[in-house]
Amino acid sequence: MTFEDFYGPALERLQAAEQQLTDCVARFPDDREGTDLHAVLYCKSRIKSPDSMIRKLELHELPTDCDTALAEMHDTVGVRVICSFVDDVYRVAGWLSQQPELHVTTTKDYIAYPKPNGYRSLHLILEIADGPGKGLSAEIQLRTIAIDFWASLEHQIKYKHTVSHEALVRSELKRCADEIASVDLSMQTIRELLAQSF
Repeated sequence: MTFEDFYGPALERLQAAEQQLTDCVARFPDDREGTDLHAVLYCKSRIKSPDSMIRKLELHELPTDCDTALAEMHDTVGVRVICSFVDDVYRVAGWLSQQPELHVTTTKDYIAYPKPNGYRSLHLILEIADGPGKGLSAEIQLRTIAIDFWASLEHQIKYKHTVSHEALVRSELKRCADEIASVDLSMQTIRELLAQSF
């Protein structure tokens, strides 16, 4: 099924909301005391594919149509913001929360409170209060480049239907997630030490 088939006339509005959110992230004032270190490394966005949305609606035992998707699901439009350091994740999230066209309804902090499998990320569920996406819900995920590396590989592995030695793989993924969190902390400490020498 195509995006046009599933979302119909709402697709244009969803695309406008996606652009509005990426434009908003691009306006983040990167004022890191004259250094070349940028808080936002890059940003990715998407509108949830019809197949993925239908599976999610079925999982929640809801009708599998566009109106239900827009009314009940909060991640039809999704933006992922990849940051340099963990404190940048929180700085960018705080700034986004203060933007007048965005109303954050829920914050899920999986960095401070990781999921049991090791997943880390900061999720903002929001409503667009003004502009082309007014009235639509969206999700912004913020994470470091190290966390994104882990999450991308974990996602690929998770969606394979048969995994040999599944318990061992999951255990190793959790161990890697913990090591990556430790590396993130070390990198931030190094940056802070370097900043003190300027």
